[in-house]
Amino acid sequence: MYSLPEPVRHAIESGRAPSPPQVLLRLLQMVDDDSTTMAKLAGLVEQDPGLCTRVLTAANSPAIRRGTQLRSIENCLIALGTRLVRSIATCLSVQNLFDERAGTRSVDLSAFWTHSLLVAELSRSLAAASGYQRPDEAYLAGLLHDVGELILLSALGDPYLQLLATCPSEAELSARESAQFGVHHGEIGTWLADQWHLDSPFADGILFHHLPAEQIVTAAGLPQLVWLAHALVSCDEIPHGLAALAEQMLGNGSSARLTGLRDQAEQRMCIIADAIGIAPPERAAAGGSSNGMPRVLGARRCCEHDAHEQIAAIIGERALMAPLQEDLCSLESDAEVLLSLRESARILFDLNHLAFLLCEPQGGQLTGKGVAAQPAIFGQVNILAEAHRSLAAAAAISGLICSTYDRGAPPANSLIDIQFARALSSAGLVCIPMIGRGRTIGVIVAGLSAGQHTRLTRRLPCVANFGRIAGVTLESWRNAQDLRQEADEAVSARFTRHARRVVHEAGNPLTIIKGYLRILDGKLPAGAGVHHELKVLSEEIDRVASIVRRMSEVPAGGSTDKAVDVCELVRELLQLYRETLFDARGIGIETSLPLRPVRIAADRGSIKQILVNLWKNASEALSPGQRVKLSLSEDILHQGQPVCELRIEDNGPGMSAMAMSALHRAAEGRLGATRGIGLSIVGALAHRLGIPVSCRSKAGQGTMISLLLPTPGRVECRSDGEAKPN
Repeated sequence: MYSLPEPVRHAIESGRAPSPPQVLLRLLQMVDDDSTTMAKLAGLVEQDPGLCTRVLTAANSPAIRRGTQLRSIENCLIALGTRLVRSIATCLSVQNLFDERAGTRSVDLSAFWTHSLLVAELSRSLAAASGYQRPDEAYLAGLLHDVGELILLSALGDPYLQLLATCPSEAELSARESAQFGVHHGEIGTWLADQWHLDSPFADGILFHHLPAEQIVTAAGLPQLVWLAHALVSCDEIPHGLAALAEQMLGNGSSARLTGLRDQAEQRMCIIADAIGIAPPERAAAGGSSNGMPRVLGARRCCEHDAHEQIAAIIGERALMAPLQEDLCSLESDAEVLLSLRESARILFDLNHLAFLLCEPQGGQLTGKGVAAQPAIFGQVNILAEAHRSLAAAAAISGLICSTYDRGAPPANSLIDIQFARALSSAGLVCIPMIGRGRTIGVIVAGLSAGQHTRLTRRLPCVANFGRIAGVTLESWRNAQDLRQEADEAVSARFTRHARRVVHEAGNPLTIIKGYLRILDGKLPAGAGVHHELKVLSEEIDRVASIVRRMSEVPAGGSTDKAVDVCELVRELLQLYRETLFDARGIGIETSLPLRPVRIAADRGSIKQILVNLWKNASEALSPGQRVKLSLSEDILHQGQPVCELRIEDNGPGMSAMAMSALHRAAEGRLGATRGIGLSIVGALAHRLGIPVSCRSKAGQGTMISLLLPTPGRVECRSDGEAKPN
């Protein structure tokens, strides 16, 4: 679509755009707080164009996104998961510290951030005033309308700084960018939006915001809203021509009304800026920039490159990488570790195309089998630990970074290296050994150009340290897994002996009760009207008996090989509980379930208990005439693993924040309300099964609870690198 210079295209693929440290600090605090909801987290992310760019880029990567269009930041965060979001925030913070220590900070971005926030707030206000159906989409388009400036700043460095220093206003910026670099910031933002697969009007809102007024009136609604918001924040008094144009767009664009909307948006922007610690610049301040352009502070400082400086750099970079290592050690699977490493490498070193080869325990061969979201060629190889086989093998043997561009490197004669480079869409490779405590765990294989390698060369000590952190983390996770397995086996032996006695004692009275129910059912006449209730009681006794029997079993670690048809389960439960919970109370129930079986890898009894608790909560909260909708969506990837989403939505009174927080609190926690206790049981069961649960509720408008149920089978990769469930 656009002919982009190589550094710019590379920066776009990285999603590389700086974020204010205040926002990153607040993000780290929020993801560590168990009471934080995804909606609150999304509210913070939506205050920063750079962070929005990173989240949208990560969520729409092949490792995360599959099929479903991610329209909102909240959906992106749900797809990523809090642990990966925390890793992203940590890496961005580390990158900021790198820039500060290296003296590369030479611009003031506070005016840019507050300008973007103001345009976003005003875009949403104008959308609401004009009846636009998705005002939050207008907000996001307004927030990102100038994000291309951040990409150019990161990609081009000094040449772009010089352009900013000599450009008198943003009105001239696009023309100067096109003349000097062949592309302007609006085109770059549009390219990004296209990569995220967002609707074309969203991308057009970014592309058209500098067009003349006579052209914008011919555009669709969203581009007009962003254009008008951008125009309004750039003037103190509303010109007659702009008011007339707003009248044409909105139907009521009087100067007084536009001024009121702008003032309200500015008040909200100031509140947000104050909350995250960014001082809004005064309009037309001396030496300032009232139109939101990054302000150049001065020339970059040049670091000395003597031995002392190099030692200080190595020590400093190791210290800065410590938070990343802490984050990685908190992850719960090797798949999560690899996914976090992938995003970390993209943020820290601009390595956008990479794959992992892991060493086999026996023989030490390198293979990518079982690693999700990477080109298929890496899962098809089994490379012997011989240096001439591949750069990856040479890196694993030597423990040193090996690259296609190394001085004195022998001519490329390994066909597998050529295949790797082609699979990663690059001219060459860099292979980073992942070294554990005394042995090599695997190799990170990244594709890069000669120009990228030149830039990476200055960071090689840090890259090597990153490989060591990756190796130690993977090794520690595997060792911990082995220790947990040994401990589980020892505990299960003692548990089984005790549980068998309990099961024997509890089983007898349950059998007697069920027998009496059967006798009672036989004695009652056919028209007695209570046979259905007796059947429900019998079902519940069977479920209690099943729970008691499972006391003697070793607890499953959160997944199971037994597949359950969740559609069949939902229909069976509706047969048992629909009359009691919904029909008898005058509550409507609607289902949207696939006709074919949808199998999940989870314990049937636990899923049944979760659903019954959620239905009982909804039944107790809703009034006659209100409705509950059950829907199931397939083909979703969450943190690289296939899941299906089961949604329970109602149009009832909504839930309080305290009730929603019960989903993340122990089951014995007290809320003073039955509904909260039921939700805490749901949260405890879901946590044990490893099922992510999210809840969104608004007073008077209803509640939505989402369960991401794991589907059986591992994730394979197509040759184009996109993940697909088996």
